[in-house]
Amino acid sequence: MNETYYEFGTSAERWDRAQLFFDAKEYVTAARILGGLVTEAPEQIAPRLLLARAHYHSARLRLAEAELRAVLELSPVEYYARLMLGRTLERQGRPEDAAPHLRMAAAMSGQASPV
Repeated sequence: MNETYYEFGTSAERWDRAQLFFDAKEYVTAARILGGLVTEAPEQIAPRLLLARAHYHSARLRLAEAELRAVLELSPVEYYARLMLGRTLERQGRPEDAAPHLRMAAAMSGQASPV
């Protein structure tokens, strides 16, 4: 595919396109589009979360972890990012690193701690 296709359109059009690719389970393509959006507006959480999810679903776990840590740096109370970071660390075979994030996510959601 041509690189310019991913760069074409407004931020809103590219966001919509990224969501379409994500919903179609084309996670690598969605991540490519979202990467540009995150570069343009690194302070926005929604594109970073969707980018992390795209990386997670395409088994690029280190990239997912990096995005989730960036989200939590911007918003430490972002429950879903905390939960997803815990799951990402578990999937990498790092249960000890995952446990505090999963406990915190459970506490934030009012659920009993899963760990």
